[in-house]
Amino acid sequence: MSGAPEIQGSCDARFEGVREAFAENFRSRREVGAAVAVVVEGRPVVDLWAGHADMAGTRPWQRDTLANVYSTTKAMTALCAQRLVDEGRLDLDATVASIWPEFAAAGKARIPVRWLLSHRAAIPAVREPLAGEALYDWDAMAEALAAEEPWWEPGARHGYHAITFGWLVGEVVRRLAGESLGSFFRKTFAAPLDLDFHIGLPEREHVRAAEMSGLAAPAPEELAGAEEVVALVRLMLTEPQGMTARAFNNPPSLAAGPNGAAWRSAEIPAANGHGTARSLARIYGALARDDGSLLSHEGLARCHHEESAGPDAVLQVSTRFSTGFMLSQGQPDTSFGPNRRAFGHPGAGGSVGFADLDAEVGFGYVMNRMGPRILLDPRAVALIGSVYEALG
Repeated sequence: MSGAPEIQGSCDARFEGVREAFAENFRSRREVGAAVAVVVEGRPVVDLWAGHADMAGTRPWQRDTLANVYSTTKAMTALCAQRLVDEGRLDLDATVASIWPEFAAAGKARIPVRWLLSHRAAIPAVREPLAGEALYDWDAMAEALAAEEPWWEPGARHGYHAITFGWLVGEVVRRLAGESLGSFFRKTFAAPLDLDFHIGLPEREHVRAAEMSGLAAPAPEELAGAEEVVALVRLMLTEPQGMTARAFNNPPSLAAGPNGAAWRSAEIPAANGHGTARSLARIYGALARDDGSLLSHEGLARCHHEESAGPDAVLQVSTRFSTGFMLSQGQPDTSFGPNRRAFGHPGAGGSVGFADLDAEVGFGYVMNRMGPRILLDPRAVALIGSVYEALG
């Protein structure tokens, strides 16, 4: 068991348990580089970082190191849609085709926007094999999804739209706002809140991006609790042309990983947000105050109102979603704290951000060593638990 690196940053005395949990992640959970931040009642109380931004251990993790947060990005995409609802420019019960006419093809004319956000639209994957470069081509992906036939009866059940969520919701935002999802997020949320979070990372900022590890097989100490991801990988390998495999591997360039310039620069609003834990905690902390500054009271209620729950047709586990956000799954190791009005989103490998309106907590955690869990990683679970222990 190796020792923890020097922990950088600040932590209120009341939250020293978070610092210790963060250090323990390095000592016993194989953390390489990471950051955690917490905002309570609008005030930053934890802002810590440590370790290395590369797998070789040659580049220290800095205050402004950016991490690719995979599906943690989905929450930022959902916020853009929710803001348009608040502004009266988007009706969640309007059909997608009324905004995006081409989407009506292949029996999708009646699908409402609400089902895009709650993973009920039945378009988690594209059947036709796509060229690798399509992953970075917005128009190519929008055209492919508009032409796609639903994989099940839309609305009848839900299944995680792992990558397609970003283009589906993002195209609705683009058509209504007249600009890309990344641009709308930057102007609407990132700039006003001074967030260091990007959907489409400018080339000049690539130097700050952490190197992400691959998703390795679970270590022996990680096998307990990783059975679900092992089963998911087995399904993808045994049914390579199936829905779940295509959801993650079509376009095939997704397997090339997140460390190249093309991935970092593209707008892939379900998977390639780059940011700091501080920025996640800041935006979720602002939402947790429920003061109308980012979303209306009704908008925040939509964020934690359950729309989908139960067996997930894609992930093969039980999941819960609101319109755009993941909700606590009912177990301590899959929950955003103990309170009912909490919502957020984890990302593949471990990152997570969430807001708890009852405790007025905003939380963010980012890292670069990918862990083998579908939902919350043990490193994040330990950090979240320590926050609520401090709150009492």
